[in-house]
Amino acid sequence: MADLFAALEPPPPPAPDAPLADRLRPRALGDVVGQEHLTGPDGAIGRMVAAGRLSSIILWGPPGTGKTTIARLLADAVGLRFVAISAVFSGVADLKKVFAEARDAARKGMRTMLFVDEIHRFNRAQQDGFLPAVEDGTVTLVGATTENPSFELNAALLSRAQVLILHRLDRAALEKLLERAEAAVARPLPLDAAARDALIASADGDGRFLLNQAETLYSVDLPARLDPAGLGNFLQRRVAVYDKDREGHYDLISALHKSIRGSDPQAALYYLARMLTAGEEPLFLLRRLVRAAVEDVGLADPQALQQCLAAKDAYDFLGSPEGELAIAQACLYLATAPKSNAVYSAQKAAWTAARETGSLQPPLHILGAPTKLMRDAGYGKGYEYDHDAEDGFSGAHYWPDDMAPQRFYEPTDRGHEKRIAERMAWWEERRNEKRS
Repeated sequence: MADLFAALEPPPPPAPDAPLADRLRPRALGDVVGQEHLTGPDGAIGRMVAAGRLSSIILWGPPGTGKTTIARLLADAVGLRFVAISAVFSGVADLKKVFAEARDAARKGMRTMLFVDEIHRFNRAQQDGFLPAVEDGTVTLVGATTENPSFELNAALLSRAQVLILHRLDRAALEKLLERAEAAVARPLPLDAAARDALIASADGDGRFLLNQAETLYSVDLPARLDPAGLGNFLQRRVAVYDKDREGHYDLISALHKSIRGSDPQAALYYLARMLTAGEEPLFLLRRLVRAAVEDVGLADPQALQQCLAAKDAYDFLGSPEGELAIAQACLYLATAPKSNAVYSAQKAAWTAARETGSLQPPLHILGAPTKLMRDAGYGKGYEYDHDAEDGFSGAHYWPDDMAPQRFYEPTDRGHEKRIAERMAWWEERRNEKRS
């Protein structure tokens, strides 16, 4: 049974030639940086450790924020046997083996923590396979994921596990990692202050990436400290973290749309740049800009829609990167245009009314009468041709006889809609005069 209890032994110290990130891996929960909201005395993990009892949890956070490290240290802190698998390389057979070994260990008085890295990569049926073992206490499940559990994990599994959110590492946490690296190597990084700031910024909250970059700098003997330009030439540029079919895609497009709606052209341009430089499909962005034009600007500035369609034509004609300037122009036009969702609200209200009253017939006088039978039945009788009326306005009634007139469109007093509102008020006054 030695195999079952090998995981109880604390992991051996990393070899001297191990990667720097591995050598600096925390040996206690108190050494974990950037996640004090969880590991501190008042945090969820801190309270579990204090109680000496761990419930099943899902660790959700960006890469390089300490999910695997926290799981291993948590098992040590509460005295659980630690078993780790990756959803990338494991299947149902592996899970059955782990569960069988966990039951054997339980009979010997040892409880098991099962750590599942990238748990979101298991399909729904595979995720269901965890449920019996979690429910009967065979294993305490700790899953790690970079994807939103609400979208990627079964509701049944989520109901049995607490989701803990890890933050991307802030500047202070990343600086602390660099200080530990310098202490471990016993010499400072060959960077000036500005380059050090640039290195931290390039990590984008990923501690593992930062330490790997630091190790690259330590691997060569540089004649002098690097400035930001020298650092950029020495290290390859970090590719933005962005999966076009994952949560980051929807987060950024939401941020772009809401920045436009909120009339913040600087933020809108920033999120547009984030997506384009990360490889987003420009036509996807153009479709969203068109949507913003009709939903959030509407008739307050009718040119907004034309600007977006013109940007689409310009991009089709120029391609990337030249055509991206037209996309940026449309984005800025929308963000700086007067805002109104009156058309959007009117559409929803009209669609609701149509579903509720869809069988009502329009009044006969506005129906076409192409045949004698229809004319004899009264179709088109009494119709007033507006262009023959004074001011081109007849003031006729157009609603179904069994439906009171509705007000779906209520223009605002912003932009062009102010003139529209004045025109509608004039028509309404004339209509009342003709009916009185």
